[in-house]
Amino acid sequence: MEARLKGTASPELFEGIAQLYRVIHAGGVEGRLLSLVHLRVSQINGCSACVFASITSAKKAGETDERLHNVVAWRETPFFTDEERAALALAEAATRIQDGAPGVTDEIWNTAANHFTGEQVNAITMEIALTNFFNRINHTIREQAGKTW
Repeated sequence: MEARLKGTASPELFEGIAQLYRVIHAGGVEGRLLSLVHLRVSQINGCSACVFASITSAKKAGETDERLHNVVAWRETPFFTDEERAALALAEAATRIQDGAPGVTDEIWNTAANHFTGEQVNAITMEIALTNFFNRINHTIREQAGKTW
């Protein structure tokens, strides 16, 4: 598979994305948790570039291989806190909106709201949305894992 896009995007585009990241990371959510959310969304969407990037950033933030290898099956493992489970459930529900999937139910939203402040839920929601954004761009341009991240 060869990447389709050559060259770089405009500096204005990169600054806009950087501003979104600054806002997300200022939202009071631990970087490790944001990396787990990024990883789970990217696994669902099959985005190898973002899976690679999220594992790299999670390891830099101190995440363990054991937990990273089990994000894909987080419901069946003892490795995640209730707070992390709430964020991962929100990430999955917000990402799987195709073909009649229920999306974010009141139960999923309320569980997240019980574990996080409003500002933190906003940060997690924006992380989910931005990850889906990048996943779709990477699929479109055929970005490969480890090539530019």
